[in-house]
Amino acid sequence: MDATSAASLPRLNEPAPDFKANSTQGEISLSQFKGKWVILFSHPADFTPVCTTEFVEFARRHDEFEKRNVQLIGLSIDSVYAHIAWVRNMEQHFGVDIKFPLVADLDMKVAQAYGMIHPGAASTATVRCVFIIDDKGVVRAMLYYPLTNGRNIDEIVRLVDALQTHEEHKIATPANWQVGDKVIVPPPTTQQGAAERVNSEHEVTDWYFTKKELAK
Repeated sequence: MDATSAASLPRLNEPAPDFKANSTQGEISLSQFKGKWVILFSHPADFTPVCTTEFVEFARRHDEFEKRNVQLIGLSIDSVYAHIAWVRNMEQHFGVDIKFPLVADLDMKVAQAYGMIHPGAASTATVRCVFIIDDKGVVRAMLYYPLTNGRNIDEIVRLVDALQTHEEHKIATPANWQVGDKVIVPPPTTQQGAAERVNSEHEVTDWYFTKKELAK
């Protein structure tokens, strides 16, 4: 990949590349989900064991994502027929209902637009990417995993919660934050603000490090 193509890849807080593609639920586009958060995630290939565990877990957690106004979209460069067969196979063997679409990206247009092909990992297979796109179509987080290791779906749910909490309350979240934990108040940017912060009612360690509880 040259510098020119690399420069066009998605970046945080910039619009996600729109696409129109065939899927297990017919033709879909990213733009049709405006107003919803989207998790676009790629996998190396259908009928592979690590990918199967991930899809089964995404399917089991589907209602949790739906409560958060999140649309799941899977993707690989397999055909729609392979996708359908794999989905039916997982439903049969693991008792899950896969309600989200699986994009058949045979021409690799979506994979290329999102930087899902890493030649050092595989010349054609998409690596395990996760793009979290907000309800305005903006990329808010990107996660990349190697071919050999499955994703932690708990962490993806946690990250969605953290991003949506920031969006609503304009705060930051500390390491290992979970819903209900205290959040970080953005530090002041003036000397007067720093002086006021140390005397505030929040949990102040120092002027730049302050936590608070969110109203329930």
